[in-house]
Amino acid sequence: MILKTSSDQEIIEYLYCAERDVREVVKITDQYPELTIEQAYELQDGLLAHRAKKNHTKQIGLKLGLTSKAKQEMMGVKEAIYGYLHADMLAYEWEPVKRSELIHPKAEPEIAFFLDQDLQGENVTEEDVLNATKYVAPALEIIDSRYKDFRFTLVDVVADNCSSSKFIIGSQWASPKDLDLGNVGMVMTKNGRVEQTGSSAAVLGHPATAIAWAAKQLAARGRGFTKGDVVLSGAMSEAISFESGDTIIAQFAELGSVLLSCE
Repeated sequence: MILKTSSDQEIIEYLYCAERDVREVVKITDQYPELTIEQAYELQDGLLAHRAKKNHTKQIGLKLGLTSKAKQEMMGVKEAIYGYLHADMLAYEWEPVKRSELIHPKAEPEIAFFLDQDLQGENVTEEDVLNATKYVAPALEIIDSRYKDFRFTLVDVVADNCSSSKFIIGSQWASPKDLDLGNVGMVMTKNGRVEQTGSSAAVLGHPATAIAWAAKQLAARGRGFTKGDVVLSGAMSEAISFESGDTIIAQFAELGSVLLSCE
């Protein structure tokens, strides 16, 4: 990204430092109410480039957000959003995440897609997505908006890389051809108590539909998915908050489970 004004760099540094210093900040549209969604994606690009350099990390995939009609209506928008995953965001089932490194985290259950083909163009279909996918797996994404009280506009959240923080992939992987991915049930518990239930149908009707949508959005910016990308296809239920000592498990029908523990 070529920064157009000094304010671009100020916003990027502002958001990067909020994550680095683990502190919530006032949303950027309070000071820059004129920002458009197109500018928000440009700011996201700049933030990611800055973050990759400072954290000595690299891009390994993408994540989709606002993929449920209910969330879109809540935000007053008509389409989903996307952000990027960095290698240092990957967490593990066997290693507790540290609450001290997070601001106000929430966990979302998702299906992760592992692509073994490039996926680019404005005419990508759900079938193309499935053909390009080698494996799917259960996943939990930890979202952790840098904004005060987890409140923001669409422009704010896109600029903040869609609240991306960490993600965990379960150990059971399957071929998408072996599952009815449009109707995978899910139960998410916290400390043994059921907190959320959901279905992959909540993700724009089918997770592959969400990824096909993202491919078209990326194509409009001269981009696409590449072989080796991990793609988090969108939340199957509402996110739940967690604190030190909590354990969250998302159990997916025919796809196994994924565990998050926090210390």
